[in-house]
Amino acid sequence: HPKEAEIEMPMQISSREPTAHYRDSTQPVEARVADLLARMTLDEKLAQLGSAWIYELADPERASHLMRHGIGQITRIGGASNLKPAESAAAANAIQRFLVEQTRLGIPAMVHEECCAGYMARDATVFPQIIGLASTWQPELANAMAGVVRTQMRAVGAHQGLSPVLDVVRDPRWGRVEETFGEDAYLVASMGVAYVRGLQTEDWRQGVIATGKHFVGYGLTDGGFNWNPAHIPPRELREVFLRPFEAAVREAGLYSIMNGYNELDGVPCAASHELLTEILREQWGFEGLVVSDYFAVDQLQQAHLISSDKGSSAKMALQAGIDVELPSTDCYGEPLRRQVEQGKLDVAVIDTSVARVLRTKFQLGLFENPF
Repeated sequence: HPKEAEIEMPMQISSREPTAHYRDSTQPVEARVADLLARMTLDEKLAQLGSAWIYELADPERASHLMRHGIGQITRIGGASNLKPAESAAAANAIQRFLVEQTRLGIPAMVHEECCAGYMARDATVFPQIIGLASTWQPELANAMAGVVRTQMRAVGAHQGLSPVLDVVRDPRWGRVEETFGEDAYLVASMGVAYVRGLQTEDWRQGVIATGKHFVGYGLTDGGFNWNPAHIPPRELREVFLRPFEAAVREAGLYSIMNGYNELDGVPCAASHELLTEILREQWGFEGLVVSDYFAVDQLQQAHLISSDKGSSAKMALQAGIDVELPSTDCYGEPLRRQVEQGKLDVAVIDTSVARVLRTKFQLGLFENPF
């Protein structure tokens, strides 16, 4: 695991234009997004759709290579290391300094962490499991808990929390029951909305983006086995399992969604245009980021057997609506590049997701203060 001293980044000359239009904080966000997007090479665009574990950046030479074109997200600086809070903050700042000062366009990264029952890292506050919080029937406690999580995560430089779990679960054999708000869709929705509001707040420059997961039906997989298909009729899917997600989007402004590993009617959620675009964006008006559950893009080939290679998996996921690949760039790197070069994927599809990533970073105020 990296220590603070191991996150030193090598120096290189930056050709970034200090007076670029996108760097003007007085300009509207959409104008800044359009200006920056127009300046980006394909490599720089793909970099914004990818990520890297903190331990991948322990070696300065490797870190410089992985982030030479920028990067979309850093995965779990505190949660995937043994760093203390001050060390996590120092590591985050070192990474941001490299990106801002030593890459061509100076685009900061988003840092995400797990936070189901508190910020999951060394010396952070551990709360009771969420199923216990749900049993209080007091959404205001979920809101207050999320406020503590937000404060601790912002203090170490994190911008996105992979929570709340909005799965409605009705099979006690499933191994992640304790991460959920339980079996009742109304209770899950109420607690989830309160959690999202407490984590995100109305001031994005002080808040942490919440991530509703796992979209959708992940808590009712066949036989209670993790990753198994879920067999849910369309009406029940709408009235029960989608309900908490819809409430979080419409009522609390939930800004990120993570796909489920499961399949619905033979279609993996990670490749479902119906779920990730038609329902989420076109019907609910969701404008945020869709991030993959860890390794879910590659699983389209490895587990679901619906694609022939990493490139076709990347194309399926991106076209379905997954904007960012977590926890590390794999399919959204060179395999996705080859899809473009071979004429199998229009760059406009990539631009749509890149614009969402950039918009989020502008809204978080990262270009003005990434540290």
